[in-house]
Amino acid sequence: MSNARPGTAGATRTCPHCKTTILESSSICPSCRHYLRFDSPNAQASTTITPLNVEGKIRHPSEGGAWEYSVVLTIRDDEGNEIAHQVVGVGAMHPGEERTFSLAVEVMPTNDMRRPAKRGTKH
Repeated sequence: MSNARPGTAGATRTCPHCKTTILESSSICPSCRHYLRFDSPNAQASTTITPLNVEGKIRHPSEGGAWEYSVVLTIRDDEGNEIAHQVVGVGAMHPGEERTFSLAVEVMPTNDMRRPAKRGTKH
């Protein structure tokens, strides 16, 4: 979760629809896809870049017992420190079943040029 001050790049809020933590600047919730702002200039289609988009399939062979799975997401900063770690979903696959997993990271450029202080650094 971000500790950025309101109005700065990376500041977060809670979606009023699904209660997911989202960017304060979001006009559409990336989780439930509800519109959050209609009067904002950001409500227009903003410039979104997807620098990471990965998709993969897993097929359970026709024999053997069910496979249980956990989808785990970990985010680390440039120094390797863990910022977030959470289980995104769990389930089971039975013989012959297939699951497709997709991960996309969307970034939205801002005009905020301020850099937050590094963690553990005192000013």
